[in-house]
Amino acid sequence: MPFNVTQDSEIIPSLGSHPERTTMSPNLTTENQALRAKMDDLLEQAAHNHQIMRRHQAFDLEIVGAGSFNELLTSIFQTLPASSDLDVVTLTLIDQGADIRTVIGNLGIDFQAFPHLIFVESEARLGPMNRPTYRPSMGSFHEPQHRTMFPTSAPTPGSIAIVPLLRNKKLIGTLNLGSLDTSRFTPSLATDFLEHMASIIAICLENVISNEFLKYIGLTDPLTGVYNRRYLDRRLLEEIGRARRQEYGLSCMYIDIDHFKKVNDTYGHLGGDEVLCEVATRINAELRLSDAMGRYGGEEFVALLIAAKPVDAMRVAERIRASVAERPFHLSSGENLRITVSVGVATFTETDRTESIESAAQHFVAKADHALYEAKENGRNRVTSYE
Repeated sequence: MPFNVTQDSEIIPSLGSHPERTTMSPNLTTENQALRAKMDDLLEQAAHNHQIMRRHQAFDLEIVGAGSFNELLTSIFQTLPASSDLDVVTLTLIDQGADIRTVIGNLGIDFQAFPHLIFVESEARLGPMNRPTYRPSMGSFHEPQHRTMFPTSAPTPGSIAIVPLLRNKKLIGTLNLGSLDTSRFTPSLATDFLEHMASIIAICLENVISNEFLKYIGLTDPLTGVYNRRYLDRRLLEEIGRARRQEYGLSCMYIDIDHFKKVNDTYGHLGGDEVLCEVATRINAELRLSDAMGRYGGEEFVALLIAAKPVDAMRVAERIRASVAERPFHLSSGENLRITVSVGVATFTETDRTESIESAAQHFVAKADHALYEAKENGRNRVTSYE
């Protein structure tokens, strides 16, 4: 198209110089088709990115709403891989002194259900990381360096991202992402999104772990560290219901320290507290992980033996009695004293199954308490079964 030059040197197209053209040159047609194809690709990519963003927003809402450690782990190990097209996700937590494992385990979390959850004692056990900046580390998977973060139970990834989890500038663990695609995670990949996701997960982890600790504190005796009556009453209802459904044996031991008032009068409350703690320790040592024991009040303890026949319960009760009576108690004041306990044992029977769970629980403990009373009446330092 020719151009006219005005006095102000503006270039404008001349009008009417040629008739209107209705056809497009081959070059323009090809260029137009290429632009349309590129626009379609951009629209398709925009739609794909929008779907990814919505999936990640849904994941964020899911983990923020997690009310327990179990729920949060389920979201991390199931929802995150699906929403991010990942082949493996593992989580490593720093747990010095095994405090998290102890508390969470005592609250009933089955760690075997989460094989991709890994605990380490210190930051030094985390392996290669971008210290001290704590930025995500990405690249190819190397067996010697990264196997501790990707156990053999997980697929061996081609490329990985090790994303630090930070709270108040303190490292609490790492989120470990793996893909079978060797080009998925490369050192040149931008990390803003990964760091954002890790910060949310770190906050959620800290919150649920803190809540679990508070829950644990509310269900444990602050002096002895064993469960309290509130927990035992709740656990008893659960176990009776489960025993009815699965038809297994359930036994209850009611344990009382003999002449405990005399201990307090002679050695003071500090000495009495030490005796309570040591008795709790010796009782626990004779129980299985599946059993439950707690301080029921004062110098009384109750233990629930899961899937235990009467003869087995009596055998365990006798071991507890002997472990207390046969070894002296050493107080911090230097005194050594002999302590004994009396134990009443009851077994959940078929006749109990006709009652409501609440009523059955009350009668079950009452039977063990009655057996304990008989043990004390017959001289203490003995085990008596409810008849």
